[in-house]
Amino acid sequence: MMVSTKGRYALRVMVDLTEHNTGAYIPLKDIAERQNISRKYLESIMVILSKAGFVDSLQGKSGGYRLNRHPKEYTVGGILKLTEGALVPVACLEPGGQKCDRSDYCKTLPLWVELDRLINGYLEGITIEDLTENNLNEKYLI
Repeated sequence: MMVSTKGRYALRVMVDLTEHNTGAYIPLKDIAERQNISRKYLESIMVILSKAGFVDSLQGKSGGYRLNRHPKEYTVGGILKLTEGALVPVACLEPGGQKCDRSDYCKTLPLWVELDRLINGYLEGITIEDLTENNLNEKYLI
């Protein structure tokens, strides 16, 4: 599993929105400048986050983006699944994917199923609040 730039930037944007959350809408240009992301690319990410209901958007002079939930309600897994799609380690575990013709006797399938469980458990256990407050050191003893 390789997380794309879109997924990494989406996490950075959500942390930025958390760190600058006053309840007001934050202009796209401000986020882009702070995160050193082109406005055009950032816009495509914000459309995804907005359409999925992760952020509110407002057009116009006082427009921009803001969180519509508390940062602890956004998981890293949820954001990455939104921007990346399925985070499965092998194609045969893709949701709605075609069942592998070897799955009934595949000796490695349990390995991939467990890895998938661990990855999802880890990513769903980390929130934007954790990232913003640097809680991972305490949470995972890094």
